[in-house]
Amino acid sequence: MAELRSWRHRRAPGEPIGAATRESYYGLPVIHGPHWHWPIVFYFLLGGLAGGSAVLAAAARLLGGRSARPVVRAGRYLAFLAVLPGPLLLIVDLGRPERFHHMLRVIKLRSPMSLGVWGLIAFSLSAFLNALRQAVDDGFFGRSHRLVRGFQQLPDRALAIASTVPAFFLAGYTGVLLGATAVPLWARNALLLGPLFLCSALSSAAATLSLLLARRSQNDRAEQALAQVEFLALTGEVALLEAVHRKSGPVIGRPLRHGAEGRAFAGARATTATALALHGLALLLPRRWRQRLELPASILALAGAFLLRATMVFGGHRSADDPAATFALTRSDE
Repeated sequence: MAELRSWRHRRAPGEPIGAATRESYYGLPVIHGPHWHWPIVFYFLLGGLAGGSAVLAAAARLLGGRSARPVVRAGRYLAFLAVLPGPLLLIVDLGRPERFHHMLRVIKLRSPMSLGVWGLIAFSLSAFLNALRQAVDDGFFGRSHRLVRGFQQLPDRALAIASTVPAFFLAGYTGVLLGATAVPLWARNALLLGPLFLCSALSSAAATLSLLLARRSQNDRAEQALAQVEFLALTGEVALLEAVHRKSGPVIGRPLRHGAEGRAFAGARATTATALALHGLALLLPRRWRQRLELPASILALAGAFLLRATMVFGGHRSADDPAATFALTRSDE
């Protein structure tokens, strides 16, 4: 409570002005906070899911052979379906559709938001082409039509290779976008948020694909490969969550320790760590017991991905409103 009282410090009669502004700025925010709300949380979640699914589908196509075909098929469809709501969510959060249109008029290489919009467009195009090629291979449009035969000429491996760059970009850029702002919680962890969101995107994509393919693919190698990817991604995610918690410190890290955002962050750490523990245990058990652990682990991994993004978006609101956090960031005294 002492921290919170100093956060809202007011200048006492006769007290020098510098004493108040140095620590609290009279309790007023020093910077303009973000205006993002729930649409951006779901945009971050679905964008990470789309990017991670495309990465896994491309890797399965290039390295997996015949046993990985269920992962390729599900990953391509999932990447395309997950990215479809992206522009709509951005427009809803911007409030006026013409704002999204204005962002398409120029490319600002120094603007993470501008690069993000164009990265989303590049990814959407590659996801569409990969999903279209997969639909043609699956016979959704028949076999004899001339247009279908034309689509079959699309180089499948080349499409997979071309999709990797925008897929990795979409999977991790949202974390980089947060770190490029002046919001203390995000700026303090600028070097950690990109890798954290990338690991979360890969773990949530592997978890979703595992749930989609459970008891359907009848392919033990594909399911085992997804479980291993999810285990590795969760390992990185747990380590980076702990690093963010430590690096934020007692002042800048207030949103991670108090209030609804603090509870959400604690939930993200708990669900992610539990998912990792279940996957680690499943690797030691016979096959017939693995699925009983891997399925709840995948559900927990998805819950952790959602809680992480909600924590960072709304924790950014609180951090921007905290003048002590801004001063702590500029002084680098934590």
